Amino acid sequence: MKVWDFYKKKAPLAAFITGRLITMLVLLFFLGFALFGLMELAPGDIVDQMMSQQIMSSMEGGHKNNQVKNSDDDLFNEKQMAQLRSEFGLDKPFYIQYFKWLERVIIHHDLGTSLISRAPVSFLIRSRIWNSVLLNLISLVFITLFSFILGVYFSSKAGSNIDTAVTFFALFFHAFPGLLLLILVQLFAAVTGLFPVTAYPDFSFADAPARFTFSYIHHIFLPLLVSFLGGAGGTMRMIRATMLDQMGMPYIFALRARGISEKRVYLNHAFRNTLNPYITGSANLLASLFSGSLVLEIIFAYPGIGRLMYEAVMQQDINLVLANSMFISALVLVGMVISDILLAFVDPRIRYGKE
Repeated sequence: MKVWDFYKKKAPLAAFITGRLITMLVLLFFLGFALFGLMELAPGDIVDQMMSQQIMSSMEGGHKNNQVKNSDDDLFNEKQMAQLRSEFGLDKPFYIQYFKWLERVIIHHDLGTSLISRAPVSFLIRSRIWNSVLLNLISLVFITLFSFILGVYFSSKAGSNIDTAVTFFALFFHAFPGLLLLILVQLFAAVTGLFPVTAYPDFSFADAPARFTFSYIHHIFLPLLVSFLGGAGGTMRMIRATMLDQMGMPYIFALRARGISEKRVYLNHAFRNTLNPYITGSANLLASLFSGSLVLEIIFAYPGIGRLMYEAVMQQDINLVLANSMFISALVLVGMVISDILLAFVDPRIRYGKE
């Protein structure tokens, strides 16, 4: 403890970052443990699904004979299932499976193999994660940019008819169910034919980079619009409310009394103090974007990490589910640490070394 206290005293920000990283690792550990436990509670497992699919494919092929009903074949199937469970490690308690997974990840840097496709989990995540990151980063940039512009502008028009109308629509789209809005815009695309009903081109970037870029923008416009309407509504209202709160502070009256222009009062002083609540809430906004993109990717057939996660959960592919969940959770926790660090640089009143 003395070493830690000395480190905290000499480098308070570095000590804070170190503490948050340690906390993040502890949270990830318990998150993985809980995920393994929840997957254990789910009815059946991946082996049951594999055998069911095999039986259904045999029946569809015209093999509706006594193979399924024969006791010897049932015994053989049970042996097969037991062998598969032993091969996948599913015959052991979930906590033993979890610690073996941790050992493989930490020591061998191996996320394992998908139990369904038999492809490396790291390859599957790497092939999808950049699509989701790109989608959510574009959403975050547009939400941040327009929320600040509209929030600051309409805070100067507080009480006017246009401010009331914009605030109403912002609250409406913020409260409107995102799933229903996604379905409605997809129906609009299908009926009008103005936009594709999927959110990703049917050819790769390497085939035609320029054509892919324009096609990607065309495909992703409607999903991005839904994401923007849902996220910008709450963020804009928060920035507007913060600006109105700042404009009533005594230091604003003092600045006006000194003859400082209204533009400088808004942009140089009041605006800067709206950054604190936004930076604090940006990590939650990023988390909501990733969770919301799961539904978006499923409805619009977007090849992202959310759709991969959905497919893994439906197939009970524990290796893929755990790796996806841990990766997304790590991104969110890292975003929270970064937001805390940015607060220290933006607001000089914050000193993490002082209680």
